Parts: sequence; structure tokens; C-alpha cells
Amino acid sequence: MKIAVMCAALLALGACSLPRGAAVQSEILKESRSEVPTFQVVPVTRANIPALSHWPRTGWHGHFHWPGTSNGSTSSMIRTGDLLNVTIWDSQENSLITSAGQRSTVLENIEVDGNGSIFLPYINKVGVRGLTVSGARSRIQSRLEPIVPAAQVQVSLQQGRDHAVDVVGGVAKPGAYPMPSRNYKILNVLADAGGIPSTLRNPRVRLLRGAKTYEISADELYDNGSKNALMHPRDTVIVEEDDRSFVALGASGTEDLIYFPKDILTALEAMSLMGGLSDTRADPEGVLVLREYPADAIRPDGSGPEKQQVVFTFDLTSADGLFAARKFEINPDDTVLATESPINNARTVFTLIGSIFGLTAQASNL
Repeated sequence: MKIAVMCAALLALGACSLPRGAAVQSEILKESRSEVPTFQVVPVTRANIPALSHWPRTGWHGHFHWPGTSNGSTSSMIRTGDLLNVTIWDSQENSLITSAGQRSTVLENIEVDGNGSIFLPYINKVGVRGLTVSGARSRIQSRLEPIVPAAQVQVSLQQGRDHAVDVVGGVAKPGAYPMPSRNYKILNVLADAGGIPSTLRNPRVRLLRGAKTYEISADELYDNGSKNALMHPRDTVIVEEDDRSFVALGASGTEDLIYFPKDILTALEAMSLMGGLSDTRADPEGVLVLREYPADAIRPDGSGPEKQQVVFTFDLTSADGLFAARKFEINPDDTVLATESPINNARTVFTLIGSIFGLTAQASNL
């Protein structure tokens, strides 16, 4: 009789206070059955995966979509801040341009001003911004002809700071790279900067252009020619490791902050990164993904989350649940929880009962 009472007490104790590594699914979800639950529970199946894929993404930077490729001019265009070297040749003996005994005069480092012009003696200002070097030479020579009919003009360009792209980090050789032409593209920039080290985890390329920030993974950039964006003067390129992560908790191989190794990560892949489910502890019917949505993402009509806090549940004991987990995308800052199997509590209780019976038998033999 005493043993039966003790067993009952142990079973009651096992239901609430025996040591274990993670919560049981029923404990976590019990509030959802209350009259006013504070979170929403969504069982994930193959049937509702298409609808869930249209729910708002969470945890992303919110950067603008990466610009597509286009083609610019292969010739260098003159811009404000560039420096021009102008050489004027004149074989006339009494030339206004050259000194006695000289056949040419050199005007060096003439800066293109804010109006896009340069100043030259006798002809005043000449607009050159937006012209190629050849176009600038022709324009200067045409302006000189009424004054020096036999003059020949030579122009060379030294691009200014405003005609360069800055590569800040994540490459072998960061620095400022002058644009050799208007057809300078992102892959050209990365190649000139020495490329992206292979040691970076899922590197992401960020492009800062004015007030906008664009972002793309290096893998997608290399694989998709339509993403080879045309550079603009004063663009800034930053290469960084992917900082998106999710939290792994519960009866799995590891409990840690896990970084995304690729652009898109599914629930099944996340569980693999967690070291899988513990064979002796985890409940394969109780894998949970906890996610928090912003208030403006709430959709009372069911086309999106009905509450800000949502728990997605997976049953990995069925093919339907496994296929759903292969399609369900993990968002940055999600928590993936492998709950404890309720069988473990019973197993622990029965172990204790067995120990008690063994101790009782030993006492009887004394």
C-alpha cells in the first residue's frame, strides 16, 4: 500500500518537477486554448505552405532590391572635379599661344569647375562636362580656331575623386578605384579590389548609392549575370559576412545562435544545423518555430498573421510534416525549439519506481 502511494506521488512529481532539458509542447501551447490567447498557433502542412510563403518576412534589413545590369559608355566621361592637361601646338612664329622658340604650350591640372567648365587663356570658359576626351579636344580646338587657325590641341584626363568607387571592406585590397569608363560594373570593382576572401561566411555585397542601400549575396551575384550592376561615381561597396541568425533551443544537438550559411534556409535545414533532434529526448511531433511580426503585419482576414507572436508547429513523424519542413523558410531572429518528449518524464518516473522497488526488496531481505 505504501509503495502504491509512493508511486502515485512520484508520477505527480514527474509531471511537473523532474529535471529535463526542454519544455514539453503541451506546456508551451496551453495558453493558446485560453479565452484570450496572446499568440497564434499555426500547424505547418503542405496544404498551407503556399499561403504562408506570402506572409511578411521578418528580421530582414529592408534594403532596396539589387539594381539590374545595364551598359554604359566604354569611353571616360569628363565630370566635375576631374583634372585636364591641355597641350596646344602652334607652328606660327608670332603665335599668341606659344613663347618664342617653342612650338607648344602645356596647361596642366585644369580642374573642371562646378559648372562643368575649364578656363583657357583667350577663349575664357569652355564647357567640357559630359564629354569624352576626344569631344573636349574638338570643342577646345573649335573655340581656338578664330584666334589661332593653325593650332592643334591634345587633351589628357586625370579623373577626380568624384569619378571613383570606394570599396570599404571584405576584399583583399580596399580603397578608392577610379572608373576607367562609364561601363564599370560591380564585378569589375570586386576583381580590381582583389576579390572576396573564401574565408568569409556567406558573404553579402552591399552597395551604398546616395540615400539608398542595396544588398545581395556574393553567390547570387556571381551566378546571375543580370545582377552585374553598373557603377555610378561615388558609389560605396561593402562586403561583409552574413549577420542573419536564428536561435536553436531544446532537445537538439546544440543550443546556440546559428548564423545563416546561405540566403534561404528551411526549417529542415535549420534542424540539421542544430545537430538534429536528440534520439532519447526530443519529441518529433513537437518542433516549434517562434516568430514575432511587427504590428503593421497583422491581417485579421487570415491572409497573414492574426497576432504579432506566432508559433509554427511541425510533426516530423509524417511525410506531410517532413515535406512541409523542407519548404518552410526560417526568418532571421526566429527561435527553433525542439521540445522534450513527454515519454521521457514517464521513463524517469519508472526508473525511480524501479529503484524504489529494488531498495524495498533489499530492505525485506535484511
